[in-house]
Amino acid sequence: MPEIRFQIQWPDGSQDTCYSPSLVVKDYFAVATTYPLTDFVERSRTALTIASDRVQAKYGMPCGLALGQLRQIEATASRYESLPEPAVTVIQFLE
Repeated sequence: MPEIRFQIQWPDGSQDTCYSPSLVVKDYFAVATTYPLTDFVERSRTALTIASDRVQAKYGMPCGLALGQLRQIEATASRYESLPEPAVTVIQFLE
């Protein structure tokens, strides 16, 4: 199963590299695109859940790394919820 990493920029300018065990994230994000924070979190939730489900279908168990990445995204995003119009930019895919 092809895995991928994607680099993002948070509202404060800090950057993270996120992991997905599936290329499905390319269906939900575009490079050089900025997403409102809530939209980014929802897209992440959908894409990483699908990715984890694909791992479960193939190997019989969900992907702990994908679900852990989702928890990390949700936790980090919660720090920016009080900002006016917070947004996250997808910088690049790292294959």
